Amino acid sequence: MLRYTVTRLISLSLSLIAASIIIFFVIEIVPGDPAAFMLGLNAQPDTVAALQRELGLDVGPVERYFRWIFGILQGDFGVSYTYRTPVSELIADRLWVSLPLAIYALTLSTLIAIPTGVIAAALRGRPTDTAIMGVTQLGIAVPNFWLAMLLVLLFSITLRWFSAGGFPGWEEGLWEGLRALTLPAIALALPQASILARVMRSALLDTLSEDFVRTARAKGLSRAQALRRHALRNAMIPVLTIMGLQFSFLLAGAVIVENVFFLPGVARLVFQGITQRDLIVVESVVLILVFAVIVVAFLVDLAYAWVDPRLRHQQ
Repeated sequence: MLRYTVTRLISLSLSLIAASIIIFFVIEIVPGDPAAFMLGLNAQPDTVAALQRELGLDVGPVERYFRWIFGILQGDFGVSYTYRTPVSELIADRLWVSLPLAIYALTLSTLIAIPTGVIAAALRGRPTDTAIMGVTQLGIAVPNFWLAMLLVLLFSITLRWFSAGGFPGWEEGLWEGLRALTLPAIALALPQASILARVMRSALLDTLSEDFVRTARAKGLSRAQALRRHALRNAMIPVLTIMGLQFSFLLAGAVIVENVFFLPGVARLVFQGITQRDLIVVESVVLILVFAVIVVAFLVDLAYAWVDPRLRHQQ
């Protein structure tokens, strides 16, 4: 297991280095000068040049890349062009919203999807299975931003159980913070739960047709016992893969839902940085999101090895 872990860590490091190079130079070739954008169309060339020197934009892209990377290794992500505050502070403030939201949504998705997928597989071909598959198909088809607006209309405007948007801050208490994130988490979780439930059902059905499950049945185990003791664990590998992808999506791809609920999250920060040509913010946030995706993939690989010891032996 140690060798397996070290191999994955080396792969993680190489992936992160390659990602940092791609992120920086792809963003650098986007047309537009941040200094000229900040000063407006009527700015004088000497004023633009002075601001470029102040922002560190007067040197070549290669030198700027190494300055950026060495600063990140020391915990310095630079200073935002627009907000004139350290980028690390901006990201930290937004992560305290986006990370709990992603964990909350993934937890709801998993709690809904795993039992639903198991029930559908256990009752394959019956009316319950058909009904579950129909509901999950509807859940996949419904856009999460439209679902978010329906939730606001029902639970905020009609029933007045939750606020329509905004985030009070964790200093107001854990309950108030979770209450503000509940509707966004539900809006994000239900479509993901539909996908995960279908994957869980498909993986279980494939596993139930394997020889070792038929052998277990031949030894006298009931279908439910064979499913619980043998099939469920072996069916978790594709499910873990989808869960890892979903967490990455929930962390980085919730920009529309964050805008519907006026949440100051990381995805919204990236959107604002793009519109304001705040390149240092965009580069740093995207790199952190890529790092989160790679770390999640690493943890999923370790979970594979824990679920299926054969992977450790192959490695």
